[in-house]
Formats: sequence, structure tokens, C-alpha cells
Amino acid sequence: MSVPAVSLDDTVTAPPPPRPRAPMSLVVLATLAVGFTLWAAQEVILPVLLAMFLALVCNPILRLLGKLWIPRFLGAVLVLGVGLSGAAALGVQLVGPAMEWAQEAPQQLRKVARQVQDLTKPVQQANQAAENFARVAGGESSRRVQIVRTQLDDPYKVLTRAPRLAASVLAMVLLTLFFMIYGQNLQKHAIALFPSRQQQRFTTDILRSIEREVSRYVLTITVINALVGLVFSGVLLLLGISLQEALLWGTVAALLNFAPYVGPLIGVALMLLMGFVEFSDPLKALLPAACYLALHTIEGQVVTPIVLGRRMAISPLILILSLLVFGWLWGMIGLLLAVPLLVCVKLVLARLDGMHGWARLLE
Repeated sequence: MSVPAVSLDDTVTAPPPPRPRAPMSLVVLATLAVGFTLWAAQEVILPVLLAMFLALVCNPILRLLGKLWIPRFLGAVLVLGVGLSGAAALGVQLVGPAMEWAQEAPQQLRKVARQVQDLTKPVQQANQAAENFARVAGGESSRRVQIVRTQLDDPYKVLTRAPRLAASVLAMVLLTLFFMIYGQNLQKHAIALFPSRQQQRFTTDILRSIEREVSRYVLTITVINALVGLVFSGVLLLLGISLQEALLWGTVAALLNFAPYVGPLIGVALMLLMGFVEFSDPLKALLPAACYLALHTIEGQVVTPIVLGRRMAISPLILILSLLVFGWLWGMIGLLLAVPLLVCVKLVLARLDGMHGWARLLE
């Protein structure tokens, strides 16, 4: 009885069959479910995300302190204490002018509205005359029915919102401290759950890359925005604004600069309002907004591309779409987190096999 010959090709195991793709309807439903969950659970998700990003940014500093023989617990307490002390000192300096602006804002807005109304009065009179003529020609009465709506502010909403906000801030601070102290151990235990060493090594490389690039990006952007705020404060001092108010608007400019496109637009509108409130001369009132716009243009088109290079470049269209999505989900905090989250997604896609095209799509 002859035994059939076995070729080498028969001994090679066949490749595993491709994974079946989920139907598009299921993908759409899963996306909607994830989006609704992110919106509904934002009071829990946002403190955790902010704490993770703050701990991620502070990890290089903690490693540097570790090389100086400072324990990680002590280094985390020291870094967090310095950060909170700096924020508290800046808040003490800014709370006075901020409260004054909050109290004077309605009166100043009415003043600016009267100035704008005086400038546009001829156009309004022409429109009113055209409306009256059209109404008379159509046989309508010149008297309008006005509906007056009143809205009562519920003081209990303010009383219940303040403790929740304080609890969220306290939870974010504590989570940041715990992520800085125990984050590495949690990461090691989570990576150890993968079955093979290759998967563990691959995941470790991705996490280290995300930590290195995101911390570098956030630190660089923070330094650049702080310099933008300081320079803008100096410009306002030269224009005759007091020191505390100049620091207030410089801080506002620095914070708004974290949200690309949307932040500068809000900043220009605020600087226009501030200019018309501070200066009676219309030409001089435009100077703060013009200086802010010129400073932001130099920073966005020259300084940031030179410092960060093309590695962190993201398509403006993708960036605007992400700002719309995260701003709708999480408000102002979503605008601040949109760019770091996009950077993380791009880094992960660039490391995964078969996902390089999606990473290039974000550029």
C-alpha cells in the first residue's frame, strides 16, 4: 500500500479566515450609543479625562524628580501643590477685576448698544419706512401685537449647582494625584492582562509614544499660550489699561488660545467689547482686537508650526469637525480636550497595522 507524498505546501497552516464585517446599521447604532453615553455621563467622564491628561503631562516632571532621588509620592504632591498654588495666586489677582467686569457688564453693554444703534440709526429708519410702506400697501394695520415673556430665575439651581461643581473640581484634583502616584502600576497590571509578550510590548510602546508626544505637545502649547497672554498683557499696558485688567485679559487670551479657531473668534469679540468700553475714540477702541488678532496670527502661522513641526499637524477640516462634536458633547471643556484627543487617536492609528491611511487622513 503506497503512502501519498506530502508536500511542504500541505504542511503550512492556512491563514485564518478574515473577520466578518459588522453591518453599517450596527456601526451607526453603536456610534450613536457611544455618543449618547459620553454626553449623559459627562459629569463622571470629564473629571477622569482631565485628571488623566494632567497626570500624563506631569509624568516627565515626575521622572525627572525621580532621578533626583525624590520619591514619586512626594514628587506628585510637590508638583500638584505648586500647580494649585500658582492657580490660586493668579486667581486672587484676577478675581477683583473679573467681579468688577461682571457687575458693570450690563451697563457697559447698554452703552455699547447705544453707540452701535446711533451708528446704524439711518439704516434702521430706512428699514422702518420700507416696512410701513409695505404694510399700508397690503392693507395691514400699523399696530403690532407685542407678546411679553417673563422668566423667573430659580435660586435653587444656583445653590445645587455650586456644590456639584466644587465636588467635580475636588474629584479631578484627587484623581490627578492618584493617577500620578499609582498610574504606572495600574498601567503595568493592565498590560499584563494581554496573553502574549508581543501584544504587551506593542501596547507598552504605544502608551509610551502617547505619553511622550502628548506631554510634549501640551507642555509646548501651554508655554506658547502663556507667552501669548504675557505679550498681550504688555500690549494692553502700553495702551493704558491697568495692570490687573491687563493680566485678566491676557489670561483670557491664553485660555482661549487652547481652542483653535473657536477660541480666537470669541477672543476677538471680547477684545472689541473691551475696547469700546475702555476707550471713547472708535479707532483706539479697535486697537486691542487688532493687536490680539495680529498676535494670534503670528503665533498660529509662524511660532507653533516651527516649534512643533509637521508631526502634530492635523487637518483644519477634521479639527473643526472635532471641535463641533466635542463642544456639543462637553461644552468649553470639550473644546479644550479636542486637540489632545485627536493627537492620541492619530498616534494610535499610526502604530496599528492597516491604519496608516486613517492616520494620514487626519493630517
